[in-house]
Amino acid sequence: MRKLLPAAVLLALACTAAHAETIGSVDTVFKLIGPDHKIVVEAYDDPRVAGVSCYLSRAKTGGIKGAVGLAEDKADAAVACRQVGPLQFKGKLPRQEEVFTERASIFFKHVRVVRMVDSKRNALVYLVYSDRLIEGSPKNSVTAVAVPGDQPIPVR
Repeated sequence: MRKLLPAAVLLALACTAAHAETIGSVDTVFKLIGPDHKIVVEAYDDPRVAGVSCYLSRAKTGGIKGAVGLAEDKADAAVACRQVGPLQFKGKLPRQEEVFTERASIFFKHVRVVRMVDSKRNALVYLVYSDRLIEGSPKNSVTAVAVPGDQPIPVR
């Protein structure tokens, strides 16, 4: 089992970085050994709505545990999604769908972004929250992208 742990850590780290583009970060707490605690800003492109990018800021734990991927990040996160180009829908969208997930600990905690369709206002609403196998966090953030009135959102 001890031989499998380093491989699991590397796999978890590889999965974490695969979907996000890091925009930048700021240090929040100096750590003598290992990386500092920081807030990281990452960009995600909505996989089903071309022209929408979401910017997620979240805490990353440093220190020795953070350096080897064993730390559990705090549940604090914020999201801001914006139209960054012409909107193109890749098929019909479900009314609610998880569009991004990022590990916040090696095993059981994730930061999730869910897209919801507000047909009445012709908008895409994005919610970020943290979950955990046993107990999630009520901390969350929400943002919306207005879709032009002459471009209805295709909903399943």
